[in-house]
Amino acid sequence: MFDFVRNNTKIMMGILFLLIIPSFVLFGLEGYSRFNDQGAVVAKVNGNKINQAEWDAAHKREVDRIRASMPSIDVKIFDTPEAKYATLERLVRDQVIAAAAQKMQLVASDTRLARELQQSPAIAALRTADGKLDMERYKQLAASQGMTPEMFEMQVRADLSNRQVIQGVQASAYATQAQTQTAMNAFMQRREVQVLNFPAADYLSKVSLSDADLQAYYDKNTAKFQSTESADIEYVILDIESLRQTVVVNEQELKTYYEQNLQRLSSKEERRASHILITAAKDAPEADKKTARAKAEALLKDVKAKPASFAEVARKNSQDPGSAVKGGDLDFFARGAMVKAFEDAAFSMKKSDISEVVESEFGFHIIQLTDIKSPKAQSFESMRPALEADLKKQLAQRKFAESAETFTNMVYEQSDSLKPVADKLKLSIQKANQVIRQPLASAQQAKNPLAHPTLLQALFSEASLQKQRNTEAVEVAPSTLISARVVKHQPAAALPLAEVKDLVKRNLTQDKAAEMAKTQGEQKLAALKINADSLPGAIVISREKTQNQRPQVIDAALRADPNQLPVLNGVDLGAQGYSVVRVTKVLAPEADSKVLIAQAQQQFTQLWGSAETQAYLAQLKRMMKAEILVTKPVLAKPGQETKGA
Repeated sequence: MFDFVRNNTKIMMGILFLLIIPSFVLFGLEGYSRFNDQGAVVAKVNGNKINQAEWDAAHKREVDRIRASMPSIDVKIFDTPEAKYATLERLVRDQVIAAAAQKMQLVASDTRLARELQQSPAIAALRTADGKLDMERYKQLAASQGMTPEMFEMQVRADLSNRQVIQGVQASAYATQAQTQTAMNAFMQRREVQVLNFPAADYLSKVSLSDADLQAYYDKNTAKFQSTESADIEYVILDIESLRQTVVVNEQELKTYYEQNLQRLSSKEERRASHILITAAKDAPEADKKTARAKAEALLKDVKAKPASFAEVARKNSQDPGSAVKGGDLDFFARGAMVKAFEDAAFSMKKSDISEVVESEFGFHIIQLTDIKSPKAQSFESMRPALEADLKKQLAQRKFAESAETFTNMVYEQSDSLKPVADKLKLSIQKANQVIRQPLASAQQAKNPLAHPTLLQALFSEASLQKQRNTEAVEVAPSTLISARVVKHQPAAALPLAEVKDLVKRNLTQDKAAEMAKTQGEQKLAALKINADSLPGAIVISREKTQNQRPQVIDAALRADPNQLPVLNGVDLGAQGYSVVRVTKVLAPEADSKVLIAQAQQQFTQLWGSAETQAYLAQLKRMMKAEILVTKPVLAKPGQETKGA
């Protein structure tokens, strides 16, 4: 074979030419590059690159793991730039640990692997009654994680090896009682202080500004007065509701659906009963229950002898005040309205029957079934609107399952327009103006699917902004896919002074007021260093009891050197103004705090171990030259919203 290839080079080149060239004609160079594109490199560890695709896959695995352990959780909270960045940090950390394990030649033995697998609750559940492992279920467990049993065991072995990297640091962490006492004493410590505040708000009325001042401030801080980056977009939504509009249900389908669901659509059977109740609490002593039952048995004997006297006996003897006055009558009720024991008895009786004594959580009942209301089937015509709506919904759900793959593929393969997928699936192309980058809070996202973080990230990507490609199909809610494309991009730009003059004036006034407060505070500080008698009365503060002082003041007071008391310091509060703080005494923690200190040693040891582990991991990251190439996202400020349709 190899001789043939070597001796017929030209023939082989011709065959390859015929195979390759048509594929380039059909798909283009860009198709090949996009097929192989794994996304940008987002991090590096020990010379190895982590690309966007690996990051996305790791985040999906993390979300799937959380969803499996907590099915009721809203996974939208993990679909944010901050949550995804946290996944990248974990991915980098795991690769750093794996690289360190390889460098240290840490290997898990077969014995250690076997012990780990034996101790795993997930695998223990796969054992049969004789203790043997059910291999078929074991294969299914591995397959559910996208692995063969061999791959699963390799993963466990790798985890065991990686665990050894930091296990020693964690296991050796120890905090002595003296360390704990010192740290907790410092944390719980109280200090007697005198505080003189210079709020910036007190100086706002004293600020005078000229137009030249405003112009100079604007020129220096142009970046603060920019329009918000936004985009005008068009988009298509594939969801149950949009598909329901396209579903046409014919008469025969409706009739068939009616016949198949007649029992479900019919009204429920109802029964009417009267009862005599002799109460006995669920947790009542057995002797009391025995007495109550005996009384019920005696009454049962009377009403069975004279069934027509049931109502009269109920009025005189029943301890259910609501029904006793009505001769025990409970009116009509369906299943689910009564406690189970009562319901089971009532629905097993024939009309006019009197039951034996029935015990429930309320006591002992004697039941007489007085009437039965059979379920009534509603006519086809009366049910037509509800039938049509129900059937349309079911057909739309089925159609969504069939259309989702088509939608996903078409918006990607024909990425220069949304028209092909809209025409194919009979969807409308919608428009929205001034959509901005910042995602909304989860509650707002539900009302505005265009505010979904994943969609916004795709919309403001390079491919979307510069090449105006369709975004991928993004699931913004259950059974709801959206693809969008940018029609017009408005980058952030400096707004004219005339438009933002009021904001410039407000900002500059605040800055000037803060400067004036600081100047006054510093002058007062200098004077107090000569004579501190003019300070306000002393207060006692701690981290737990701040006496409404600002965090910077608390921090400055608690950082003051206790060996140099009294200590006088100035605290710059920025936009809030300035404070002068005089620390006069150091006080021991309060008595109740000492109890907390006694309880804190174990927790402090864990924190100490965590701190040592984090320091060790930081060192490993430096050794392995770990680097994250993606900018860490900053939480949007309160009040920032995503605009859309």
